[in-house]
Amino acid sequence: MEESRLCQWTVVRSLLAVLQWWGFNVTVVVMNKWIFQKLDFKFPLTVSCVHFICSAIGAYTVIKVLKLKPLIAVEPEDRWKRIFPMSFVFCINIVLGNVSLRYIPVSFMQTIKSFTPATTVFLQWLVWRKSFDWRIWASLIPIVGGILLTSVTELSFNMLGFCAALFGCLATSTKTILAESLLHGYKFDSINTVYYMAPFATMILGVPAMLLEGNGVLEWLHTHETLVPSLTIIFSSGVLAFCLNFSIFYVIHSTTAVTFNVAGNLKVAVAVLVSWMIFRNPISGMNAVGCGVTLVGCTFYGYIRHLLSQQLPGAPRTPRTPPKTPRGRMELHPLVNDKLDDKV
Repeated sequence: MEESRLCQWTVVRSLLAVLQWWGFNVTVVVMNKWIFQKLDFKFPLTVSCVHFICSAIGAYTVIKVLKLKPLIAVEPEDRWKRIFPMSFVFCINIVLGNVSLRYIPVSFMQTIKSFTPATTVFLQWLVWRKSFDWRIWASLIPIVGGILLTSVTELSFNMLGFCAALFGCLATSTKTILAESLLHGYKFDSINTVYYMAPFATMILGVPAMLLEGNGVLEWLHTHETLVPSLTIIFSSGVLAFCLNFSIFYVIHSTTAVTFNVAGNLKVAVAVLVSWMIFRNPISGMNAVGCGVTLVGCTFYGYIRHLLSQQLPGAPRTPRTPPKTPRGRMELHPLVNDKLDDKV
């Protein structure tokens, strides 16, 4: 009886973890699109800076003030040699995501982001000469095909937004590759990741944001009619972006690898549906089919990766690739995993 109750609680906890992850992710994406489209605040660098600042304050509060998470110590030298390069790539990734949201619908942007597994595999093969099982390559076929179909049939296609989202995938993949070498030996959870990277990202992005968007932001502040409610929405998006990182930490420790992969792809479908209900961007039938094919390919890719990770310890791997450990049994580096959200 007790075992049955424990099993039921485990299922309920996993479900709650997934639902709150979906809620924060979809809310952050939709709020960012609302800021750019409805509030006419067309400054993606500034929005990214607000997110970084809120996340840095939030991580400091959780670790130093509330002491909900222990601080993972990092040598001062490693902060510049390891954390700073990661923060730079991470910063580019977040900015490109916000730029793409300014010009293309959420549904299209989310579908393109699903291209990340393909770019990760390709870069690892190209840069590290890493060999992959044929099933990995096969799983990329529906991903690439779905992206092509979605792009060709997108009714609100914008080249700048498309390129920003595509290069954002490359930035995410680069971050994944760098993490395996630069962060080897550090088992960062999502909160410690934000604690170390958000201040660097703010420092990196602050000057370009002021130079490129400062005058526009000042003009918007002087001419916008509903200033207080709009600023509340902008800063709330930053707070929710930090909460998203906290939810990632919770969902990793509450679900299995297979559940996490399936939930990650369903999350994209939920984001597409919710954004369509709010913004009513036109979606053709073939466009929806392309999105579905991409998500099926991503699910298959995650399943194959999980199967290969369960191989015996004697399986061959590249010299710089750390041993595979089941995702549910270790603290991964959430912000560099190709199935996690690049939101801070």
